[in-house]
Amino acid sequence: MSYIDGFVIAVPTANRQKFIDHANTGDSVFIEYGATRVVECWGDDVPDGKQTDFRRAVQGKEDETIVFSWIEWPDKATRDAGMKKMMDGSDPRMDPKTNPMPFDGARMIYGGFQPVVELGAAPG
Repeated sequence: MSYIDGFVIAVPTANRQKFIDHANTGDSVFIEYGATRVVECWGDDVPDGKQTDFRRAVQGKEDETIVFSWIEWPDKATRDAGMKKMMDGSDPRMDPKTNPMPFDGARMIYGGFQPVVELGAAPG
């Protein structure tokens, strides 16, 4: 059964290209470590809610865009092994000195999820 890591962050809108460059570097490492797919989505239609919303969840500011991302793994064991490698500090591609996060990582929300329903359209 697949496993999903999900993320929501607020990125300074002016850092859009820096974010894309950072993601291209980091996401390729996730794939190398066993992820089957990584998707980074730049906010386009992210409404303010009356009680909660994505922007409030990450304390987004007026000059920031909300980004929603996920990583698909073949299973939790592969995810756990891959994330351990990502976080152990041994890969220079993930060193904040050489690949700094173009956003405030302290306001990122994330979590691991087990899919319970998955639907898809038939090709063609």
